[in-house]
Amino acid sequence: MIDLKVLEGAIQEVEADLIVVNLFEGVKTPGGATGAVDKAIGGLITRVIESGDFKGKKLSTTLLYTFGRVKAPRVLLIGLGKKEEFDINTVREVAAKAAQEAKKLGVRTFATIVHGGGAGGLDFKEAAYATAEGTLLGAYSYKAEKKQSEEKKEPETAFIVEFNKSNIEVLESAVKKAIGVAKGVYLARDLVNLPPNVASPLYLAEVAEKLDKEYKKVKTTVYNEKDMEKFGMGAFLAVAQGSAIPPRFIVIEYEGAKNKKPVVLAGKGITFDTGGISLKPSQDMWKMKFDMAGAAVVLGTIKAAAELNLPIRIVGLVGATYNMPDGNAYRPGDVVKAMNGKTIEIISTDAEGRLVLADLLSYASMKLEPEMIVDFATLTGACIVALGLEIAGLFTDDEELKEKIEKASKYTGEPIWQLPLYKNYRELLKSDFADLKNSGGRWAGAITAALFLKEFVDTDKWAHIDIAGPTWRDRGYPENPLLPPGATGYGIRLILKALEGMEA
Repeated sequence: MIDLKVLEGAIQEVEADLIVVNLFEGVKTPGGATGAVDKAIGGLITRVIESGDFKGKKLSTTLLYTFGRVKAPRVLLIGLGKKEEFDINTVREVAAKAAQEAKKLGVRTFATIVHGGGAGGLDFKEAAYATAEGTLLGAYSYKAEKKQSEEKKEPETAFIVEFNKSNIEVLESAVKKAIGVAKGVYLARDLVNLPPNVASPLYLAEVAEKLDKEYKKVKTTVYNEKDMEKFGMGAFLAVAQGSAIPPRFIVIEYEGAKNKKPVVLAGKGITFDTGGISLKPSQDMWKMKFDMAGAAVVLGTIKAAAELNLPIRIVGLVGATYNMPDGNAYRPGDVVKAMNGKTIEIISTDAEGRLVLADLLSYASMKLEPEMIVDFATLTGACIVALGLEIAGLFTDDEELKEKIEKASKYTGEPIWQLPLYKNYRELLKSDFADLKNSGGRWAGAITAALFLKEFVDTDKWAHIDIAGPTWRDRGYPENPLLPPGATGYGIRLILKALEGMEA
């Protein structure tokens, strides 16, 4: 992770390879920090505005060279867009864009002002945090399993510069918080980007155990197949039985508050999904390494909570397994029994994630006395059909929980949309041979999947978040500087924000 620091002073006096300033669309005469830089470099910014080459459109950039007029050899001018449309999410995107431009230039250090903290009219604390968070999210790079080029280095250090001394303490606090959150997002992105032969169920268990060793308030327990048999997790084990590599049920607790009912976060951890006997088409099957993104959200959230020392109790449940089609694999037509005693007729072995979650949700309901349960899963292609690749599906009957999650979504810029738990569609899960089927068919697939999960929860304080769309971003998709190609880490910032106010 890039080293993010706070500097007190004027941005035009900072010694860095690049300094970053901004401008709203339509501004003819720069003011504030941008104006100070313009004056220091002989009016170059004013001249580029007058030429019409820079109009301040959102995320547009112009690179200027200072020719020794200030200590930094380069100035990046970045557009904030229309002032009436400017908000906290624009700050994140602008900061992320600046970090990405710094990477393209190959600079080792860059410095930025707090976007939106002056003429933008935003609360300084919020603008400072969004600038820090955006910088870190934009600076992320996955260190792929290939020979690293020595020609182009990435930035090592970024500075957020503030002239007003009275704001420094607030800025330092914002940077510290952003670093803690970003560490959780980085972990999730790294896990999802890893190849499936590396990020196995055993590997996820190792990651959870490392978090236990790293943080005093984190405790990890890893259960094997025999333990799961004792729990009665027949649905989970059915999915796992076709794999040569064994499954793991991971319970990871962050004990930030004593004597308090836990918030339970459950994550689907299918470390590769072939579809099993109901084999998926080969095209794009390689992406099914991201089918453990729900587990990555849980592990990343625990890491961030521990980094931030949040006064809250969280229990994370991860169901980690491959879904493979060998001679031992479960079959369409099989009937399996979940931990809560309900029997399930298997219609499709490619509807496997809900089987794993069924046992995780049963465990949460039967063993943990939770304050609430939120599960994250790349559960259905139907949710992508309904909402596309940027919006997650939210399912809950609890109005208070719904409002918390939707409010958090607007703040973090991670889009979510509530879909109904439409009771009539429960009929589609009826089975002649078991208590219910694991698939309700093609129509309303995201809804019937959520209704299936509801059968294993005994509290109204439950939300299911289908992250199949926003978990992964294909290269070449319309630009969002906060989201790199590959794993996005969607959901960690969302749930951390939703949990604010639940502190002990």
